[in-house]
Amino acid sequence: SSCDPALRPIIRRRARSLPTLPERRKRAAVQCQVPGCQSRMNRVRFADALGLELTEVKVFQTGEDPSIPLHVLSRLSINSDLWYSSLDLEFTMQCLVPDFQQPADCPDFSSRLQEQQVCLERVTSSDLGLSGTIQVRNVAFEKRVSVRYTFNQWKSLHEVCAHWHSSIPEKNGQDQVDVFTFFLPVPPFLLQLCSVVQFAARYQVNGQEYWDNNRGKNYSLTCRTHPLKMPRECEDSWIHFI
Repeated sequence: SSCDPALRPIIRRRARSLPTLPERRKRAAVQCQVPGCQSRMNRVRFADALGLELTEVKVFQTGEDPSIPLHVLSRLSINSDLWYSSLDLEFTMQCLVPDFQQPADCPDFSSRLQEQQVCLERVTSSDLGLSGTIQVRNVAFEKRVSVRYTFNQWKSLHEVCAHWHSSIPEKNGQDQVDVFTFFLPVPPFLLQLCSVVQFAARYQVNGQEYWDNNRGKNYSLTCRTHPLKMPRECEDSWIHFI
């Protein structure tokens, strides 16, 4: 025996077929034979939500030129100028630019790391904030790396923790170096000309504290106008963006 309910057959009814397209045309063309009835062929009309016509028929006389909207003419003009220009499209934007050379590109980077135990490696800026990497000597397993920064010449300060990213051997092949990453959120109102962000790296290990403050000058980035060039193959997408 089964607890499942008994299955009942599904009754399907065939729908009455609609007349074919020729038949519908033939029926629409037949006039009503009742006296006084003035029926005529059906007409289809397209309207918007307000009942206004969606289409408009314009008849042009011989020699009359159609009027083109100004926004269409302006887009055609911009596309034409870009197409015949031999130079790449260039525009400017405001962003934080480092006032120092990237430490990893300096020839004394290894010696600074040996001396300070901690050294900024590289920093990049975006519209969201600053991202960077810091190298520290692996003095002990337990360690803390952070970045202290300010937007107003150290009248007030903030500090964020850096996170371990990887371990690499030092250039001498004996010691090990840990790489930490950090991110400094920058408020949008600071992306104005001449705004300055300053920071320094802090390394705490074995009860000791080490700093990398760019030889006492701190690392600073100033908001400046930075030119950007767009290759010609991106011109169409740039116009679409505008």
